[in-house]
Amino acid sequence: MSGSTKTMGVLTTGALVAVTAYTVALGSNGWLWFGWVVLGLLTIAMVAPRDG
Repeated sequence: MSGSTKTMGVLTTGALVAVTAYTVALGSNGWLWFGWVVLGLLTIAMVAPRDG
């Protein structure tokens, strides 16, 4: 796993914690969750093995 992939994983985890804390404190925000899902999908795409 490359350094940039590890960084994305840490960023995604940190974003999940931040979005969850925001939701608990101030209520759910769909755009924040949407952004986290997009970030998670990008992270998965980086981790997934590439053919060729």
